[in-house]
Amino acid sequence: MIILVKLLLAHLLGDFLLQPSAWVLDKEAKKQKSFYLYIHTVLHFMLAWIIVGKITFGWFALALAISHGLIDFLKLRFQKIDTKRNWFVIDQFLHLITIALIASLYENLSVDFTFFNNQFWIWITGIVFLTKPSSIIIKNIISIWTPESKITNDDSLENAGNYIGIFERLFVFSFILTGHFEAIGFLLAAKSIFRFGDLKEAKDRKLTEYVLIGTLLSFGIALLIGLLLQFGLLHFF
Repeated sequence: MIILVKLLLAHLLGDFLLQPSAWVLDKEAKKQKSFYLYIHTVLHFMLAWIIVGKITFGWFALALAISHGLIDFLKLRFQKIDTKRNWFVIDQFLHLITIALIASLYENLSVDFTFFNNQFWIWITGIVFLTKPSSIIIKNIISIWTPESKITNDDSLENAGNYIGIFERLFVFSFILTGHFEAIGFLLAAKSIFRFGDLKEAKDRKLTEYVLIGTLLSFGIALLIGLLLQFGLLHFF
């Protein structure tokens, strides 16, 4: 099962942290003619092979990368502006199914050994998931409720909301793993004082609800991953 965790880590790195927005825009504009589609596919091949750390996984990494490129091509080919959110979900679901199949096939054909212990890979995968991948997932989930004032009158620092969300999730994650659940309440209260004070002054109910949904999703994801690792996956592996 640790192969599955490693492949999930490679996917999170390749699809979220190491894929600049410029690549995504170029792929959406040029589709299969985009050079970045193929660079992205090769990147997934290298990440999967390196992180799994086995010479024998090379052909499996190649199959995984090719399937990843084909899935991305299908998404680029058929998605429209008003269906991007749906295709994002379909795209990620197909990638996860492929990863599970490749991991299962490889585990049945090889004897497992690791450069690091299982707990390391589980923790690092959880931490990576709570950074940019979670930000993108939350953004896609709440995109249907994005208020006009958020689009036309956003004078905050560039990407400040994303970084705030990443830091808060990592703090919640660390508080759970260290057993300081009470600190999560203080963190939420501190954010409420600073963030929702500004929203009250803006007198925009839709924007307030939008930010509240995003905040609760962010804290909820961090709580789920933290509790899962603390009481579930670590004991399972």
